[in-house]
Amino acid sequence: MSSFKRKTTAKQPDAPPGTKPLAGAAGVHITSTGIPSLDDILGGGLPLRCTQLVLAPDAHSAYGELVQKYFVAQGLAAGQDVCVVHECPRAFVEACMWTPAAPGVLPAAAHADEDEEKAAEGDAKIKIAWRYEQMKQFQTTVPASNQSGDDFCQVFDLTSRIPPVAVDAAISKQQLSFIEVGQSTERPLRRVLNQIVELLGPEESETNSRKALRVCIPALGSPAWGDVEPQDICYFLYSLRAALAKRRHACASISLPPYLCDVDFGGPGWVQKLGWLSDACVSLSAFTANPSLSAIFPSYHGFVHIHTLPSPLVLVPPSDRFSTLRGLSSSGENNLAFKNMRKRLVFETLHLDLEGGVSERRTTPATNTIETIVPPTHDHGHAHAHVKAGVAGMATVEVQLEQTEQRIIQERPAEVTVESTTATTTTTVKKKPKKRVAFQSDRPDLYDF
Repeated sequence: MSSFKRKTTAKQPDAPPGTKPLAGAAGVHITSTGIPSLDDILGGGLPLRCTQLVLAPDAHSAYGELVQKYFVAQGLAAGQDVCVVHECPRAFVEACMWTPAAPGVLPAAAHADEDEEKAAEGDAKIKIAWRYEQMKQFQTTVPASNQSGDDFCQVFDLTSRIPPVAVDAAISKQQLSFIEVGQSTERPLRRVLNQIVELLGPEESETNSRKALRVCIPALGSPAWGDVEPQDICYFLYSLRAALAKRRHACASISLPPYLCDVDFGGPGWVQKLGWLSDACVSLSAFTANPSLSAIFPSYHGFVHIHTLPSPLVLVPPSDRFSTLRGLSSSGENNLAFKNMRKRLVFETLHLDLEGGVSERRTTPATNTIETIVPPTHDHGHAHAHVKAGVAGMATVEVQLEQTEQRIIQERPAEVTVESTTATTTTTVKKKPKKRVAFQSDRPDLYDF
C-alpha cells in the first residue's frame, strides 16, 4: 500500500443563489448586474464585497438610474436580498423592469418595433449567397439570451413592469428592505452609512455562507440628502467600500446625480477621485447635449468610459483577460458605446455607420446624364398668338451640349429678340510638333529620338 496521498483542495462553500465563482480569483463569487454586456465589461459580473459607481453626467437623460433598476430587478429575480436607499424606495422598485415570461407581469404601452432592435437580435439566416451561410455573423455585443438556463442573469423587458404582488411578497419575506432618505438634523450620509453597516451584520469568516445582499443607491447626494460637500461623498464611498471588503456576501451599486458628476462640483481630478474610491467606475456620456455626435453616431446614444475595474484579491482585473467587448486579447482596446432600445439597454463596441446612411444613394450619377426640364404647356387645338404689353414674339434658340441636342423654348422681350442658328463647326486642332532630342558626337551624325 502506497504511503503517498493525493493532495486535494479544501471543500469550497456553496455559492449563494444567483452567483458563480470568479475565474482567476479563488474564493470570490460574482453576481450579475442584470445587463449581460455590462457583466462582460466587468469581467463576468460584479464581484461580491465590491462597489460599482455609475456616472451619468448628462442632465437630460437618466441612464444611471436605468442601470440601478436593472441591478434591483436582477436581485429580486435571483432570490437575493435587496436594500434600496432612496427618498421614495417603494416607488423606485415598482418602476423597475421585469421578465416578460413571468406571471402577473404588467405590460407597458405597445410601441412600434425599432429597426436596430431587429438587427441586434441577428439570429436570422444570412440570405446573401450560399457560400456565406457558414460564416460567423459580425456581432458588436454579447448575446442577451439566458442560454445556460440558470438564474445568474435574467432577460428583462423594458416594456414590462414588476407586478405589485411580487413587491409585496419580497417585503413580507424580508427579501426587500428600504432605507428612506430624508433631511434631518443629523448628517444624512452618516446616518445612512450606519444603517447600511448595521444591515450588513458583523464581519463573518470565510467558511460561513449566506444569501447575497445587494445595496442599491440610485441618487447619492441628491437634494433629498441635504447639503452635500465633495468630502462627504468621498468619505461615504470610502467607508462603504471598506465595510463591504470585510463581508464576502454583499455588494453595492451607486449612481450620482448629473450635477455631482461634473468637474465643477469637486474640482480638477474629481472623476478620477471617484474612480479611486470605488472598485468599479463607469461613465455613460450621452449624446443628448451634443447634436453633432448624434449625427455622427446615429445608432448609439452615448459613449462608455471605463475609469476603474474590480480586481478583488488579484493584481490585474479579470476583465483584461475575459472581456470580449474590450478586446484586449488583440492589438488594442475597443471603443465602447451604449444604446437604449425599446426592450433593453445594450453596451457594445463603437463603429462608424455607413457613409451617407443606408437609405440614401452613395454613388454619384454618370457625367453624361442630363436632366431635362420641360416647361408646362397647354394645347387649345387651334393656333393663336398671345399679345402682351411689351412682348411681341418669341425667339428660338438651339443649344448643343456634349453631343446631345436639345431644344429649349425661352421667352425673350421683343427688343432683345435674337434669331440664331447654331451650326456645327469643325475646329481644326493644330498638332504639336514632335519633340526632338539631338546631341552632337565626334561624328557628324545626328541621332533623333
